[in-house]
Amino acid sequence: MPAAASQRLPLSRERVLQCAVALADESGIAALTIRTLAQSMGTKPMSLYYYVANKDEILDGIVDMVFSEIELPLPDGDWREEMQRRAHAVRSALKRHPWAVGLLESRSAPGPATLRHHEATLATLRAAGFSVQLTAHAYALLDSYIYGFALQEAALPFEGRDTAAEITNPIMERFSTGEYPHMVEIAVEHVLKPGYDFGDEFAFGLNLILDGLSRLASAD
Repeated sequence: MPAAASQRLPLSRERVLQCAVALADESGIAALTIRTLAQSMGTKPMSLYYYVANKDEILDGIVDMVFSEIELPLPDGDWREEMQRRAHAVRSALKRHPWAVGLLESRSAPGPATLRHHEATLATLRAAGFSVQLTAHAYALLDSYIYGFALQEAALPFEGRDTAAEITNPIMERFSTGEYPHMVEIAVEHVLKPGYDFGDEFAFGLNLILDGLSRLASAD
């Protein structure tokens, strides 16, 4: 947003945080400082301190804004469907805000949206009959998988359906010696097939985890 247009809009805590999210989305979390934020809003750094005390408070706020974008699981719904819906919603939020992958669980002063999200997730698992211990295990396992997949997905040098060939074909030229037969096999028989999208692997892994949790919950 041009500085002149920004100056016509009144400052508020919500607007400061919205602009911080936009700056992090565009330039990465390392580029987010009080100074760069003020510059992007067409104001002076001292003006922002009325709404946020420091960068930590900004990080607390923007993490909470990401959580607010994620639809809450419903404790009275089917737990497996709710965990699938939640997992896909979290992954989508992290694709919109890749800087948040390492931050969602890092804050020592979580905001209300963050707390509502955790409470709804725990309530859904407990309502399904999961013990306290299995609920804790399930939540840790699911988030480790979702965040890990999001991190790997963000790091790939290609994105979307039928884009892997742009990277894979030049690498395949180095495999003519026959030294890497299994890498050739997985590329030819899977990655280079029409319609391949690495993102499709997410549902496969998620279903494996939910299958395992279903068995544990039945035996609990």
